[in-house]
Amino acid sequence: MIEHCKEKYGLDFLAIRDRLQLDFHGTVRLINFIRQKVHEGATLPEEITAADLEDDRYLKPVLDDDALILCLDDLPEAGKPAAAAVPELSQFLSNAGANGAKTADAPMVDSLLLKNAELQAELEQLSKQFSNYRLAVQQTLDQRWQADEDTGDTKPSASSDSKDSKDEKPKDDSAYYFESYAHNDIHEVMLKDAVRTDAYRDFIYNNKDLFAGKVVLDIGCGTGILSMFCAKAGAKQVIAVDNSDIINKARENIFNNGLDKTITLLKGKMEEVILPVKQVDIIVSEWMGYALLYEAMMPSVIYARDRYLDPVNGLLVPSHANIWLAPVSDQEYLADHITYWRDVYGFDMKAMQDGIFADARPQISPARTVCGTPSAFRFLDLHTIKAEDLVFTAKWESTFKQSDSADQLLLDGFLVWFDMFFARSRVDHFIVPTTTAAEWAPKTDKNEERVAFTTGPFGTETHWKQVLMLLDKTKIKETEVVDGKKIAGEITYATAEGHHRGLTLKVTWGVEGQKQDQTWKLH
Repeated sequence: MIEHCKEKYGLDFLAIRDRLQLDFHGTVRLINFIRQKVHEGATLPEEITAADLEDDRYLKPVLDDDALILCLDDLPEAGKPAAAAVPELSQFLSNAGANGAKTADAPMVDSLLLKNAELQAELEQLSKQFSNYRLAVQQTLDQRWQADEDTGDTKPSASSDSKDSKDEKPKDDSAYYFESYAHNDIHEVMLKDAVRTDAYRDFIYNNKDLFAGKVVLDIGCGTGILSMFCAKAGAKQVIAVDNSDIINKARENIFNNGLDKTITLLKGKMEEVILPVKQVDIIVSEWMGYALLYEAMMPSVIYARDRYLDPVNGLLVPSHANIWLAPVSDQEYLADHITYWRDVYGFDMKAMQDGIFADARPQISPARTVCGTPSAFRFLDLHTIKAEDLVFTAKWESTFKQSDSADQLLLDGFLVWFDMFFARSRVDHFIVPTTTAAEWAPKTDKNEERVAFTTGPFGTETHWKQVLMLLDKTKIKETEVVDGKKIAGEITYATAEGHHRGLTLKVTWGVEGQKQDQTWKLH
């Protein structure tokens, strides 16, 4: 294979290895660097340098069970052609035997025999060394990419088209994302969020007829709580997928509760695992992030929906979402977090205000700070939405509401939150709510209450909080809050540059036609 690459493509693999003086790990990096470039359809540099191989991602095999990596100990030693010395000896001894070796040749024979013995000993030593190297690199990969141990569960296979529909990038912010979900604290916060966890539990337990005997896929299973809800509700099989190390604890949780016969766990990205079934009946997932789309997990749900969910009767849990915006006036927050820096124990620290208005802030905002009617600017039917629909610009409109305070209020920013809805069927004649979920409790034809929850300022606090976007009044004209006056504009959701799980939010607004705009990052 190496000779073929050299003759047909001009790629002298051994020459590159020897020129860069690569050890075993370096050679592994070189192999994966070349394979990754070919996979991406990119052209190899005219001269591969050590700097090209520095990224640790090149320790991860591009091909599963890469035969070249497994056979590195079969390659010739640096600077020597393959099997050079031993054939030379064999040829000499063959000739000597055919002609009848002369006594004068005996010293040469002894010398070659000695050289052969030395080379054999060196080869044996190198074989042991490479075996140790191979074990070391395997252990390194196991630690870095948390390779599953063989537990008897159905194991995932890598797909050829790799959350994520997302090609691997030189600097993948997904690594930190998945690592963050490996710790207990974040799961404790989510499980103790009764608004969140009760909604899933209530929908699953109150609709056991939907789950009985069905195959369920749980995307981002975390501790396994939703999978266990589904199993208890009578699901025939639950397939739980997570790319974080938390799946190891989920496996224990599921075993300790006697549900391991029903629930199968797969470690990996949703786009990269292969399920042990061709189709599922229900997808359950808690994928929502700040402002709904932060963390960019919804594309994984869409991928799984399109590939595995029954296209006719398949159900997504939850099924619909609504995103809201409202103007806010909060002088108390500004005093505590913005103007505070102008007098810190008698010192002016205005330098700390640099860039302070550029970031959107997840926080709990009191309902009293909302100074206008909330506007629902984006309704998502999760059964039909496409990945490209998650980047959008939408119109919004609000009417200012003056508080009881005698002081004149100023527009200080905007607040964004979302509501979630759980419908029994994708053809359940779902009505787009015109109020927030906290005020919305319609009945189905069977007089059953649908499950819904809000993350807004008018409902019970959740771990999602709301997202506050403060106005930089050094760059924009102040807007007075005048009771009954209309304010309207647009809001844009876009992927944050350099952080594909983050969000860039841009809001335009205007009163009586005077348009202004500002952009924030959520990361």
